[in-house]
Amino acid sequence: MFKKILIANRGEIACRVIKTAKKMGIATVAVYSDADRNAVHVEMADEAVHIGPPPAAESYLVAEKIIAACKETGAEAVHPGYGFLSERASFCEALEKEGIVFIGPKPKAIEAMGDKIESKKFANAAKVSTVPGYLGVIEDADHAERIAAEIGYPVMIKASAGGGGKGMRIAWSKAEVRDGFERAKSEAKSSFGDDRVFIEKFVEEPRHIEIQVLADAHGNCLYLGERECSIQRRNQKVVEEAPSPFLDEKTRKAMGEQAVALAKAVDYQSAGTVEFIVDRNRNFYFLEMNTRLQVEHPVTELVTGLDIVELMIRVAAGEKLKLKQSDVKLNGWAVESRLYAEDPYRNFLPSIGRLTRYRPPEEGRRGDVIVRNDTGVTEGSEISMYYDPMIAKLCTWAPSRIGAIDAMAEALDAFVVDGIEHNIPFLSALMQHPRWREGRLSTGFIAEEYPDGFHAIEPTDEDKSVLAAIALSVELLRRDRLDRLPGRLAPHSGAIKTDWVAKIGDDYIPAQIGAGMVSIPLELDLAIAGRPPITVSSDWRPGEIVWTGTVGMEAVSAQLRPILNGLRIAWKGISATVRVMLPKAAAFDRLMPVKLPPDTSKMLLCPMPGLVVALSVKEGQEVKAGETLAVVEAMKMENVLRAERDLTIAKINARPGDSLAVDAVIMEFA
Repeated sequence: MFKKILIANRGEIACRVIKTAKKMGIATVAVYSDADRNAVHVEMADEAVHIGPPPAAESYLVAEKIIAACKETGAEAVHPGYGFLSERASFCEALEKEGIVFIGPKPKAIEAMGDKIESKKFANAAKVSTVPGYLGVIEDADHAERIAAEIGYPVMIKASAGGGGKGMRIAWSKAEVRDGFERAKSEAKSSFGDDRVFIEKFVEEPRHIEIQVLADAHGNCLYLGERECSIQRRNQKVVEEAPSPFLDEKTRKAMGEQAVALAKAVDYQSAGTVEFIVDRNRNFYFLEMNTRLQVEHPVTELVTGLDIVELMIRVAAGEKLKLKQSDVKLNGWAVESRLYAEDPYRNFLPSIGRLTRYRPPEEGRRGDVIVRNDTGVTEGSEISMYYDPMIAKLCTWAPSRIGAIDAMAEALDAFVVDGIEHNIPFLSALMQHPRWREGRLSTGFIAEEYPDGFHAIEPTDEDKSVLAAIALSVELLRRDRLDRLPGRLAPHSGAIKTDWVAKIGDDYIPAQIGAGMVSIPLELDLAIAGRPPITVSSDWRPGEIVWTGTVGMEAVSAQLRPILNGLRIAWKGISATVRVMLPKAAAFDRLMPVKLPPDTSKMLLCPMPGLVVALSVKEGQEVKAGETLAVVEAMKMENVLRAERDLTIAKINARPGDSLAVDAVIMEFA
C-alpha cells in the first residue's frame, strides 16, 4: 500500500479523498493555487504545495507542476478527483514515466472512453447500443446545419472533450444550430482547450441513468448498481439518487452487464461510470463513459456500504477485488443534492463572495436516517469566480425513497448559508414537488416544471398558519427577553396579551394564545385564523438562525433572518416576510402606503458577477425581440443576454473585457 499520495484537485473532492486516505493510514499532499491558499483541503492535508495563480489553466491543469509537487514531497501516487486532469491520458502517461502511480484507469481506457467522439465509435464497434448521430468532427456552422437536418431535430451539440454541461447545447431549429454551434465551440475552447464538437439525436423525455463499475488489474469487473441523474439544469446534474425509481431488475441487470462488457473491452482498472440515456419504454443507449470518480458517488456508497475511493486506491496499489457481483446488494435509498453558489431567483446565475455563515446540518445517523455532507468550504471561505460554483453535496439515506426525500427536505431547511446567493430554496421546493416525489422524471424536468424560472413558493393557508405560529413564538420570546433586561422603566406584569396579528404578504392573520407560558423550552396553544387550537413547542433561543420544533403534529425546521419589525422565514422553498403585531398596530399598518421598486425596464442589468465577452449592438441601433445584446461569462459558462422586446439602444455603459458586479447597468434603452 502507498505511504503517501498527492490529490491533484481542490474543494470538496480533495477533502473527500483525504478523509479516506487518513482512514487507511496514508499521508496526503494537497496542491493549491493563490485563490485556495486558505482552503479547507490545504488545512486537512499533511503537506501542501503551491502550484500557481488562480486560473486553472495556470495551476490545477498544468501536469508538470503536479509532477514536480510529487517529486518534491515523495508522493508515490496521484488521485485526480474529478475534472481538471482526471481524464487526461497524457497526464497518466507522464506520471507513469516518472514512476508515479495514477489512481485511476490506464491511458488506453482513458483514450478510448474519454473522448466522446472516439468512445461512440468504440461502443458501436463493441455492439453497444448508442444514440443516432454524426460521430465526425463538425467543421463549421454550415456543416452543423447539414448534419442536424440529416439526423432530424431536435439535436444535441456537444464538445468532444466536454463535461459538466459545458460546451453542450440543444437545438430545435436551423437558427439554434448555428448559435449553439458557436457557443459550444467557444465554451469548449475556454473550458477544455479543445473546440471540437459533434452532433447526435436528442432523445425526448429521456432519463439520465448511469452504472457505477469497478474493475481491478486481475480481470475482475463488477457493477455497483445505478444512479438516477435526471434532475438537471443546463445539462448539469442537480439532484441524484440511488437506486433509480424507474428501473426494474431486468433492465438494471442488462444495463449493468453491458457496462461491465464495455469496461472489460478497454481493460478498465479502477472505478468508472457508464452513462446511459433511457427512454420512456426503458430502451437504453450508451451516452459516454466517465473514466474517473463521479461527483455523485456518495449515493452509491450509501446504498452499497462500500467506500469507492478506498477501492480505487487499493486497485491502483495492485490489490485484487475481494468482492463478487453477488456480494453487491442495494440497501435502502439515498438522495444527493448539489448546493451551488447561484441565484435561483435569477435563472440560477452564478454568485460569488465570502461565506459569512456556513452551518450544515449535523452529520451521522439519527434513527433510520443518515445525513452526510461532502464539502470543501467552511465559514469564511470564499466562493471564487475561477472554479466550479459547488458549495457542498448534501446526502441523505433512509430505508425508503420517500423517507430519504423527507430527510433531505429537513436537512436542507436546517442548512445555513449566508454571504452569497445559493440554490437551497430551489432544492427545498423540489423535495415537495409531487412529480419528483412520485419519481416521474426526465432530464427536462426543471425546464418543464419551471419554464419561467424558479420563483419563491407561494405559501398555502396551511403553510401560513405554520409561519404565523413560528413568528409569534419568536416575537413572544423576544419581547419577554427585552422586558427582563435590567434598567427597564416598566417591566411587564407577567400577563401575556392573548390577541395578535401576523402579517404575511398582504394577509393579516389573527392568532389567539390559549394555555401556556413564555419560556425556553416554549409550549403554547395557539388558535390561528379562527381554526381549532394547536400546540406549538420549541427549544429555540433568541439569536439562533434555525428554529426547530413542532407545530401541531408537524415537525418543522425553518431559518430565521431578522428584518425591520419582523422576520424573513425560509421553509420548504418558501421565503416569506412575517411581521407580528397587536391588533391596533395591524389596523394602522393596513393604512400605510406601499413602496414600489424602481423601474429598470429600460436597462439591461448584468444578472450575475461576470466578464463581458462581447457586445452585439451599438448605440442608436434598433433591435428586435430575441436578438443578442451581450454575452457575459461567469464560472466558465457563457450567458447570452437577449432583448425581451423590440427596442432601440440609447447608451452602452460597458466594454468587452469589463468585470461587472450583479445589477451593473450594461446598456440603456430609449
